[in-house]
Amino acid sequence: MKKSYIITLLFCLIFALTGFAQGSKRDKVKALKTAFITTELALTQQEAEKFWPIYNAYEDELFELRHEKMKSYMKRMDADLNGMSEKEATVLLSQMESVEEETHQLKKKLVADLKNVISSHKIVKLKKAEEDFNRNLLKQYRENRSSKRY
Repeated sequence: MKKSYIITLLFCLIFALTGFAQGSKRDKVKALKTAFITTELALTQQEAEKFWPIYNAYEDELFELRHEKMKSYMKRMDADLNGMSEKEATVLLSQMESVEEETHQLKKKLVADLKNVISSHKIVKLKKAEEDFNRNLLKQYRENRSSKRY
């Protein structure tokens, strides 16, 4: 078991380093997140083989929801929020709530799918790992931004 854990971790680190050598910022962050989650969950090779296709599909759908649909809503709000009628605001709000509901349903589906692959304990650890990763990423971003100001 320890050997498969080390192999999986090495694979993720190589993947992360490859991501830094080429690709977009999103790819780099994804590679780092993959390594972080694999380490935090201590996924076995068998778990990782089943876990990552499910998780990656979830991430892709979540990205689509947040960045494609919400981007269009944000453009509409930025364009003329003060000139927006009450009816237009009601429609926009309804669309935004719909995206939030889709996001919630997507998260529920992820948990249901993962229950067949990893333990509930690891699913809870996944939630914490995601939060920790996002917090660390934001912290690094802020530190890099503040160091460039001076």
